[in-house]
Amino acid sequence: MRRLRTVLVGLAAILAGLLFAPPPAHAAPNFKAPYPCGQTWTYSHHSAEVRLALDFVRSDGGSTAGTPVLASASGTAYRYYEAGGAGNYVVIDHGGGWKTYYLHLSSFAISHGQGVSQGQQIGSTGSTGNSSGAHIHYEQLYNGVGQTIHINGQSLAPYPGSYYQKYLTSDNGCSGTGKYWVDTFANAPGYASPTSTTQTGTLYAGTNYVFCKAWGREIRDGSGNYNHWWLKTDLDVGPANQWVSAYYLSRWGNDEARDNNGTVIPNC
Repeated sequence: MRRLRTVLVGLAAILAGLLFAPPPAHAAPNFKAPYPCGQTWTYSHHSAEVRLALDFVRSDGGSTAGTPVLASASGTAYRYYEAGGAGNYVVIDHGGGWKTYYLHLSSFAISHGQGVSQGQQIGSTGSTGNSSGAHIHYEQLYNGVGQTIHINGQSLAPYPGSYYQKYLTSDNGCSGTGKYWVDTFANAPGYASPTSTTQTGTLYAGTNYVFCKAWGREIRDGSGNYNHWWLKTDLDVGPANQWVSAYYLSRWGNDEARDNNGTVIPNC
């Protein structure tokens, strides 16, 4: 009888464990960097940051302010404002207990409760709220608890305490290795590399395709317009796989290299 009682108690304990065990953790989405494809940003964490957040600023020569902020993964986006803290900010609910936060935005690009896809613009980088300069304050939470930030499944820990110690190049929103269509406002001279000064041909003004971009020598005019990005393309006159300056793009500003849809042209 005693042996039977022991068995029954053991079975009851096992059953209780099955009934009341905590639910298994949901796997995190494959989060990507919260800024456009091909851009390199530096990041840091300081003691005042909550929930294992990281602050990101551009380090590839482009302007941090006004740069698109992208959804790290798909989900439902909600927009908020907090005057003394987060400023304009977006929370994306990715399901399974996972959320990401994007703080200090200069503006929103989504409506409250809108479904978003990975790589979709949700706002623009700014310095609203309690902020001393343009940056993206970024968090990943699971069931309301801040998590060590992972991008493409890789941890960014240990966090640096200041900028320009660690860097991250985004592949968020990249369209692969295909062609990117751009408009040029004038005939663009072609070169064999982004640093060459010997012209090899010409890309005519109008709509053209490019493959990718690389950082190179500056092209500047007397009106303060400039660009360090160079675009790999096939020239109209001259050999294939040559380089023209992104200065000749019609639609974008200094040190910007986007196609006609606004997609950042990926690095080569």
